[in-house]
Amino acid sequence: MKRAIPILAVLAVLLVLIALANPYFLQPAGFLAFVKRAAPLVILAAGQYFVIVSGEFDLSVGSLVTVEVVVAARLIDGDEAATWPVLALLIVLGLAVGLVNGVITTKLKVPSFITTLGMMLVLSGAVFLWTGGAPRGALSQAFRVFGRDTLWAVLVVAAVGVAAILLMRADFGKTLIATGDNERASALSGVRTDRVRIIAFVLSGLAAAVAGILLGGFAGVSAQVGQGLEFSAITAVVLGGVALGGGRGSVVAAMAGAFTLEALFTLLNLYGISGALEFTVQGVIIIAAVAAGAVRLPRLLTTKAARTD
Repeated sequence: MKRAIPILAVLAVLLVLIALANPYFLQPAGFLAFVKRAAPLVILAAGQYFVIVSGEFDLSVGSLVTVEVVVAARLIDGDEAATWPVLALLIVLGLAVGLVNGVITTKLKVPSFITTLGMMLVLSGAVFLWTGGAPRGALSQAFRVFGRDTLWAVLVVAAVGVAAILLMRADFGKTLIATGDNERASALSGVRTDRVRIIAFVLSGLAAAVAGILLGGFAGVSAQVGQGLEFSAITAVVLGGVALGGGRGSVVAAMAGAFTLEALFTLLNLYGISGALEFTVQGVIIIAAVAAGAVRLPRLLTTKAARTD
């Protein structure tokens, strides 16, 4: 929680500025509407955190979100009875994509950047081939309630947050951070690093599936619904102070980073600043985070060496 204090402070300032610009935000309905909008990105950030803190990347989550929404609309096609079987299928699909990413990265030794970039292109191409650029079908009302109903979105975010915190407090979390910090040392101490990283990718795929279900609820069916979300999730994680090289960071801070990013975009929108600036903001945040990490790492190594001496 201590690592989350800086980003929580930034979030608090942004929320105050939003409230000053739009007093409706102070009302429970206004604040919960903000949480609902941020929910998919917060969930994606939690999943991306597991991968990044292990020392890897997952660039496929945005395309996976699109696949989830398009597949759901095509299979349900307005049939209420098909809602729950399709929801189960979407979860399995997310887990399967995460498993493939993890196995290729760990067992075939393909860098995760290349693996997940390839998966992103495969999923994007599959969606275009299947839909021709114009998704067909319709989501049922029972499906859309998860994204449209504010209470459901808040409950899902809360459940994901609690589950993520419990995982990081368990042995899995300790071995995950150790793997990202020093893979060789972790392996020599008995940690099954490949299995830990595969689980991280599976969790990221699961998070993308859940985010896709929420997005389908209020964003509707589109072949671009998940476009750019992979970069937004990475930005949110590094904004929360998680080291891109792995081994350092808090899942609470990563999720707070997602809320902060959404709050920043909301504030820019309230002041009439072009939405195209969002990509610029994300690029600046990522570059700044990498630069800060590059400066901080030598200092940490020097400090450790001095203590050893």
